[in-house]
Amino acid sequence: MCPAPSRSRELPALPAAAGSSCERCDVREKPALVMSEGELPSVLILDIGGTHGVLEDLAELLKKHFHLITMKEFLGNKEEMRKKIQSVFVFECRPTIDRELLESLPNLKIIANSGVGVDHLDLKMISSFGVKVTNTPHAVADPTADIGMALMLASARRLVEGCHIAVSPDTKYFAVDWLGVEVTRATLGIIGMGSIGYKVAQRARAFNMRILYHNRNRRRKEEEEAVGAHYCAKMEDLLQQSDFVMLVVNLTPETHKLIGKKELGLMKPTATLVNISRGAVIDQDALVEALQNKVIRAAALDVTYPEPLPRDHPLLNLNNVIITPHIGTATVQAIRMMAEEAIANMLAVLNDQPIPSEVFPK
Repeated sequence: MCPAPSRSRELPALPAAAGSSCERCDVREKPALVMSEGELPSVLILDIGGTHGVLEDLAELLKKHFHLITMKEFLGNKEEMRKKIQSVFVFECRPTIDRELLESLPNLKIIANSGVGVDHLDLKMISSFGVKVTNTPHAVADPTADIGMALMLASARRLVEGCHIAVSPDTKYFAVDWLGVEVTRATLGIIGMGSIGYKVAQRARAFNMRILYHNRNRRRKEEEEAVGAHYCAKMEDLLQQSDFVMLVVNLTPETHKLIGKKELGLMKPTATLVNISRGAVIDQDALVEALQNKVIRAAALDVTYPEPLPRDHPLLNLNNVIITPHIGTATVQAIRMMAEEAIANMLAVLNDQPIPSEVFPK
């Protein structure tokens, strides 16, 4: 993948008249799209603000290029709104894209997902309606790699436990035998060496880590040499050698429960599992058992299944696990960059221009 672009890049310009020039034939017979001269194209969003809505700052950014229609407004006046909507902006996996919604939007051209993972979207079904899907891979690589390193360091040095000890009213002294492990010169195994995995390797090299990786496709020799990474054709070899195993894969049928009881059993008893991909990549029942029985030392998870976990889930009661609330891209810069990428994708589709980040069904 390409490196993250500058946030100052220009977005494709809207055409002077956004009417019939945007209409194209596809598998559906579309009703005529009537737009006034200079009228902005309409994009459907779940809401603005609140618990699940688009952040207000991002909504203002979208308003520069689109007329925003919330789901409440759409459902309250569906007959008038349905023909105007050409794009859906999916923020934090919302709104839900199902067959009923697709059938109700006859002029829909694009579903622009904010974020790189699209496992919440049925790509084949969406494609059958002649609708394109896009994501935002460039914006997510650096912040997600950062959170991977943060989790690895926090787990190694037991930062969450240490913070509790330091601030607890019951603490009278600091125990001299309360120890963590070092990341420097340890072996890191990266499963999934795409753009995020490669950026993790770049960061890990600064800690003089020995870097192993397993990927569907081997990286070019010069890319391996640049970060000092060694390819493991078999994931089992990586698991057996690594002090830290970091999961950086997309969730697909092939990667669902990629790490289970067998794989955890291959890891060192001193090893730590870090997951910055999707919760369902790990068999969580097997992980609980491995952590309880000290099959592995610890786990650090930015993702779980479901999110959030039920409050009585056993993972929440273990002192050798760190769980964060899926914050890999939760930075001011990343959220804005993702919105900019999504806007660029939507404008490209509506203007019949090359699409920066289209996702195709497999």
